Amino acid sequence: MPAANSQPRRARSGPRRDEAARLAVLHAADDLLVEHGFGALTIEAIARRAGVAKQTIYRWWPSKVEILLDTLIEDSNKRLPVPTDKPTAESIRGYLRGFARFLARDPAGKVLLALIAQAQHDPGTAQSFHQRYLGPRRERERDMLVRGIDAGEISPSLGPDATMDALVGPIVYRALTGASIPHGLVDTLVEDLLRPRSN
Repeated sequence: MPAANSQPRRARSGPRRDEAARLAVLHAADDLLVEHGFGALTIEAIARRAGVAKQTIYRWWPSKVEILLDTLIEDSNKRLPVPTDKPTAESIRGYLRGFARFLARDPAGKVLLALIAQAQHDPGTAQSFHQRYLGPRRERERDMLVRGIDAGEISPSLGPDATMDALVGPIVYRALTGASIPHGLVDTLVEDLLRPRSN
């Protein structure tokens, strides 16, 4: 893992973009990432697949990371929104199940995993990833948990940030290592972390 308009604006932006060409570039980038991986993804390949000039892409995006971030932000806001209604343990369970499906099946989920991996050894990617995607999404996820706590729907024994880390961490780890994500994993995480058994 909201308000789609809360994303920080990029520092660099080119002239007004043609929407059809913009979407063609975003789709080309995530398709090529899934087909060939992050290391083999180039601006030249994206331009060829999208049918636009390489110079056009560079006017609009400073790097392939920024293209992938635009893809990730748009697709996750559409297909994996953080619930904004009254949160319950069940609605949070549904969000986490959707997150597991997103990582396992959605091309944008592959983009997310690739950016997480790239951010480990590229400070520029890490900074952009945190500022444009991870930070804003984490704020919405944290708000979801806080609202659930305030409403008495959940009672985690950890603070909101640590709880969210503990919920999504095992899911991301399994996806990053290529392991399947068992259906029961989400259920166990929700039961143990959001509704702890009383002593």
